[in-house]
Formats: sequence, structure tokens, C-alpha cells
Amino acid sequence: MTSDVAPQTAIDLLRRMERIRLLEEAIAERYPEEKMRCPTHLSTGQETVPSAIGVALRRDDQVFSTHRSHAHYVGKGGDLGALVAELYGKAGGCCGGRGGSMHLSDRSVGFVASTAIVANSIPLAVGAALANRLLGNGRVGCALFGDAAVEEGVFSESVNFAALRALPVLFVCENNQYSVFTHLRDRQPAGRRIHEMVAAMGVRTVVGDGNDALAVLAAVEDAAAHARNRKGPVFLEFATYRWREHCGPFYDNDLGYRTAGEFEAWRARDPVARLEGELVSRGDLDAAGLRSLQESVRAEVAAAFDVAEASPFPPAADAYREL
Repeated sequence: MTSDVAPQTAIDLLRRMERIRLLEEAIAERYPEEKMRCPTHLSTGQETVPSAIGVALRRDDQVFSTHRSHAHYVGKGGDLGALVAELYGKAGGCCGGRGGSMHLSDRSVGFVASTAIVANSIPLAVGAALANRLLGNGRVGCALFGDAAVEEGVFSESVNFAALRALPVLFVCENNQYSVFTHLRDRQPAGRRIHEMVAAMGVRTVVGDGNDALAVLAAVEDAAAHARNRKGPVFLEFATYRWREHCGPFYDNDLGYRTAGEFEAWRARDPVARLEGELVSRGDLDAAGLRSLQESVRAEVAAAFDVAEASPFPPAADAYREL
């Protein structure tokens, strides 16, 4: 039951969501300065799942991400300064300024890799899970991806292999309905449900509201325990929604691929505001405590940009040095 989530755990979940939201709002605000010379795929509106993953998994569990990687990295506990410095192409970035927005990696927090190729990180998570099983280290692999990834052949191959070997891996689908500008209904047959398709492959599946943070956390915790206890992989599908444009800091509702009504309906379900209200209602935070948490995160975000500004650019010779 979500009411059983301990207050400190719930506050940790909210802090991670606030870190993602406030950092990405700052990225969007500063992007026109042209100091971030890489594409940015923001996750405004999609803060819940990455944060729940970070709370539910162990630090040494291995997460693999996509082109929309900021939230996943921050949710797993990544350093904000290292992330912003990476966007600035600076030596203080988590990849030494050579990865940019879509190729983040920080093994100190179990964030192994992200890649711009749709579904490309899914088999990496399965491979990590296989290694974990052989090593007996108790770690769980986790692939985070969007709904379009299930249309790639490697997704089915990876799920099949993980099911066959009962591997400790989570397949987590953030279903925001769109692949760039194309809705799910225009890409898949009417009546198909992604989680039902995966269940037919013999994998335990979970489906839920990606804006209900406490419920998402409970689902991920249960799935992680299932996988860690040698019971096989779990596929989790959470309905969510991307507020900003597919790639970039702006809003793109003027393009006409989604309606203003649809956008406003989803924005009204703001997952960050919803969890804030729930924690105040539960008595985990009062209004002053919530303001203090937000101010603390804002200060952390400001400090992250200071780190990025102060960090030097890497020397040219680093282009040939392994990370």
C-alpha cells in the first residue's frame, strides 16, 4: 500500500523529482545562451519513474538509459554539477565533456550508459543481468525506455532471452504516447496494449499511472524484489506525458501533432505537484518544510551551473583517452 511508504522515503522520492524538475527548468531557461552545444531531450512531466527507480534500486544496481537521459541520471542519484558540466562540454562533466546530453555515464551511482539509438540500451541491461547472475552479486539490471522502443526487434529478443534465463532485470517503459511527433495509435494496431503483448511472452508485467509517484515506487520496489530473488524479469509500463518538445527547451504544441486540450489535461496532472500535496496531506511535510526542500534544491541547481561555468574545457588530447 502506498500509505505504508515511510515519510523519509517519500520525502526522498519528492526531492529527486524536484531535482529533475528544477534542473531541467533551469536548462530550458539557459539553453538559448548557447553554452550547451548538444541536443537536450527534457523530461518535464516525466519525473516520477526515474525518481522511483532511484529510490527503489540499490546504488550498485545498474541502470541503462536512452536519449532522454537527464532524469534517469538525476533520479539514480547523479551529481547535478557533473551533469551540467557535461552539457557544457567541460572536463568536470561525468564523461569528461565528451558524452553530451545523450551519452551520460556515471558508474559511481550505478548509471552505466545512455544511448541515442532507440532500444539500444535494452540488451545492455540484459547482458548486465546475465553477468550479475553468473557472478552471484545480487545486482539488478534496469532498462529504461519509451513506448517506441518496443517496436524494435532487439526489444523482443531481449525480453525473450531474459525470460528464458529468468534474469534479474527490469524493463521499464515510460509510455508517453509519442515517438517524436507520431502517436501510438498511428504506430500500432488498434486494441494492442504493450503490457499485454509482453505478458504473452511469459514475463511478469505491471501497468500503472506514471503520475502517481507513491504507487510507482511501490510497484518498482516489488518488481526489484521479484527480480533479485531469482524469480525472473519484470516489465513495468507507466503512462506519462512529455510536456516540452521532443528535442529542445521549448514547447511545440503549435506543430499540431497533439491538441492543446490533451496537453493541458496532462499538465493538470502534474506529478510533482501531486506528490507535494500528498506529502503535506499525509503530514510528512508542512508548508514550511516543502519550501525548505524546494529552496535547497534550487540552491543545488544554481551551484551546479557554477560548477559547469568554472570547469575548464578538456584538452584536445583527451579525445583519445578512454574514460
